[in-house]
Formats: sequence, structure tokens, C-alpha cells
Amino acid sequence: MGLLDNQTGQAYYNGSDHGSYQFVSLEDIISQFIVAYVGDDKLLSKVKRTDVAFHAQRALQELSFDTFKSFKAQEITVPASLQMILPQDYVNYTKISWVDSAGIKHLAYPMSKTSNPTKPTQDTDGSYTFNAAGVLLTDTESTTWASYKSGTPPENQDDYQDDTYWPMDGSRYGLDPQHAQANGSFYIDENAGKIHFSSNISGKTVILDYISDSLGTDGEMQVHKLAEEAMYKHIMYAIISTSSNPLHQQLTPRFKKERFAETRKAKLRLSNIKLEELTQTLRGKSKQIKH
Repeated sequence: MGLLDNQTGQAYYNGSDHGSYQFVSLEDIISQFIVAYVGDDKLLSKVKRTDVAFHAQRALQELSFDTFKSFKAQEITVPASLQMILPQDYVNYTKISWVDSAGIKHLAYPMSKTSNPTKPTQDTDGSYTFNAAGVLLTDTESTTWASYKSGTPPENQDDYQDDTYWPMDGSRYGLDPQHAQANGSFYIDENAGKIHFSSNISGKTVILDYISDSLGTDGEMQVHKLAEEAMYKHIMYAIISTSSNPLHQQLTPRFKKERFAETRKAKLRLSNIKLEELTQTLRGKSKQIKH
């Protein structure tokens, strides 16, 4: 029976669940793996479903980090505090940008030479302050962070005339290229779970594109069909590599290679390279750069 026989075209287009055909749920991956790989006269004669589920979730996590397309994003208006709370399922960011009035993204850059350290409360003589229980008291805000958010870094001042940065005209020799931009900067305080922005991003619309491990909710635990076979190879390798069966130990190198090959194939498929788009990009390579 066809996969679309249980839903009419009218029900699909009038509904709200669009584009889901490109994905397979993790529950279906687990069930199909057991049907295809577990049983008599198969490589795995007996495996608990809980074991398959565990390794399937681990495979989904690993493939989410560098194989699956990262399509999660969150948009906020930067408040006066210049802080953004990291999303609940945040693992790492791909890019952070602010949006102008035309809806165009402007990439912000990470500031590696600042931080938000813990600041112990001190008396006038410099000694630390403790409460009645002997616990060290700390200030709610560090001096470093307060200075960072209150000042406007000169490299981030949006002040151009005729494509020339006039306040620094002719005196930018030796500038670090990472600071030669006017889009603002940020740094991420992993301990506090917050993103801190420079003052020139205050009030702007910021978009955080980030990576999740795809295990946040049941609805998120799905696999793109172009990477379905990679999931099966990940699960199979994980199961036999942790088995004490001598036959499984002999097969471990084979499935390690197959896992690598299928992961590579999935990356190529999901890279979404289109010949027409690549050709259009390469046409610009023939332009002469004049000095």
C-alpha cells in the first residue's frame, strides 16, 4: 500500500501538517530496524527494543550536530539589558545576526576578549564579604560586563560616509580584521545561559540560528529520509560493538566502515547542492578585481 493512500490531497492541503513526508519519525526508525535486522537468520537474533531505542537516540544526536540541516532559529528584540536567554534545547549556535528594516540579516561577530566573571562582594579594605552561614557573597553584575554593555566599541560604530570610515580615515593600519566590521558583537555566557550583545545592537531584531540535538520533544525526534540508512548503520554498529558475541566482534570493522560511508553519503545528499545555483555563483568568479 502506498504511503499516501491514507490521506487525500484535499486533507493535506487544507491541513497544517505540511512538508512532513520528507521525515521519518524515530519510532518508525526503531520499528523498521527491528523488522529488518533482528530475528532468526539475521545478524541480530535477539535485541531488546530499549537497547535499540537508546542507540537510535544517540545516533540522532550525533547526526544532528554536523549532518542534518540545522533549521532552528529564534528571533527576539534585544532589550535594554542587552541579554538573550539561550533556547531550552540549545546546543551550539551557527550564526547570530540582526535584521534591518528591509529584512536583511547582518552578521554579528563573537567577542572573545571579554567575559562576565563572578565578582565577589568586597569591603572597602578589599576583603571578601560573607553571609551568616559563611557563604561568599557575589555581586549581581561584574564590572567587565557593565563596561562592555555601556560603551560603544569604536570598531562597531555605524558611521560611514562615501564608503569611508571617516573618524579613523587613514589610521586603521594594523587593525585586527575580526574587529573591522560595524554589525556589533556578542559573547555567550555558558554558565548563565545568556548571550550578551554590544550596545549598538540594543533595540534591534536579532535572530539566533542554532543547533539542537533533536531530542527536545517527541515531534522533533524525526529523521530526514535522505539520512535514514545512516541511522540504521549507526544503530547496528553501536549494538554489535558493545556485544560480547565473537561473531559480532568480527563484524565490527565492517559496520564501522559502513557507518562512515552512509554518514558521508547523507552529508552529500543533505548539502543540497543545485547545479544551477552553483553555476550562477561561479559566474561571478570571472569578474576582474581592480585595485
